Amino acid sequence: MTRIRQPHDSFGCNHLRGTAGCGRFGIPRAQLRAMSSRFVSRAAARATCVICALAIWALAASAPAARQAAGGANEFYDSHFHLTNYIQEGITVQQFLQIMGTRVGRSTLFGIPLQQQWSYGNSGDFAPTYYLHSDAPLYYYSFTDAYIAMTYRALPPEQQARFDPMITGFDPADMYGADHIRRVLKTFPGVFTGIGEFSIHKEFVSSKISGETASLTNPALDRILDFAAEAGLVVIIHNDIDMPFAKVDAEPVYLTQMKALLKRHPKTSIIWAHTGLGRVVRPAQVSAEAAERSPNHVAMLAAMLADPSLAHVNFDISWDEVAKYAISSPEIVSRVAALFNQYPDRFLFGTDTVAPSGPAPYYAVFDMWAPVFRQLTPETSLKIRKGNYQRIFDEGRRKVRAWEKSHAT
Repeated sequence: MTRIRQPHDSFGCNHLRGTAGCGRFGIPRAQLRAMSSRFVSRAAARATCVICALAIWALAASAPAARQAAGGANEFYDSHFHLTNYIQEGITVQQFLQIMGTRVGRSTLFGIPLQQQWSYGNSGDFAPTYYLHSDAPLYYYSFTDAYIAMTYRALPPEQQARFDPMITGFDPADMYGADHIRRVLKTFPGVFTGIGEFSIHKEFVSSKISGETASLTNPALDRILDFAAEAGLVVIIHNDIDMPFAKVDAEPVYLTQMKALLKRHPKTSIIWAHTGLGRVVRPAQVSAEAAERSPNHVAMLAAMLADPSLAHVNFDISWDEVAKYAISSPEIVSRVAALFNQYPDRFLFGTDTVAPSGPAPYYAVFDMWAPVFRQLTPETSLKIRKGNYQRIFDEGRRKVRAWEKSHAT
């Protein structure tokens, strides 16, 4: 009887049954131990990679919250925020609440009263989303007020308490502008705290608006401010202090008219947005020869702040363009900080962000002011970041609710 030899490999191990020095499947035990060790090492490496990937994902997912929390809880209130942009699109209020997190306690809430027209004859298939993207005109978009009101009303009471909605969808050159504001208050009682931001003179914008050009001397604007005083509405007005590319040593062209307007309405709570500055409307340019007779921007603000007939006027320091001017040199930082410390009750911080995509662009504006804030007294810093907002807008809420109650139909 012929015995069939079972196959052996070059190591002398039987493939079907173990032999001395061989492990399972006929593999030498020493080799098997080496193979096992390599398998375990590779598995551990793969597991480590998976864990690292998950950790990176978790960090990325939590980055927005970490960024908003980095500045501390309830760090500031935002006196100037746009939920929507120039084509009436933006983020939801729920998304903004996520951006605010715990770092921002309260904020104004308004859209933009102007819609950029998409003129096919001007830009073809390109759909402009900003006023600088097209030569086509802008027009007033009154539905923005209803949108803001419905957005606010959809929130639970504890979230509503964090917002101060503002009416913006009126034409300040229209004598019926004040009637629109009155109608909005009666249609949406319990919602709005003020009006604005609305613009009179604004670089690159005023000339694009369809219809009559707004003016600081137009009686329509006086009617609006008179009604704001009657109803207790807080007013945020954008008016460039000067024309773009103004001449050195020249008095800002709109300063006299603006001061006259403010003095005509001593019972209206008014916030002058951006302290009158713009993207190219820079602080007054004063030569060394004219420095004694031509005040710079800080000096002009100081003169207004010292004028008792303008005690009802405050200034917001919103917009990254304003921050750029304020931190442009150590000397200017010190000058701005000294002004804030001298008049701590008259300035409010705001971002002037428009539908920010996330925490980074939103908080960048606040973080730019760090060099100035470091030179403020604790009391001044607290008032500019939160206290003045609370005082002004709480009073606005109280007065508007009282007006609505007395005019309920």
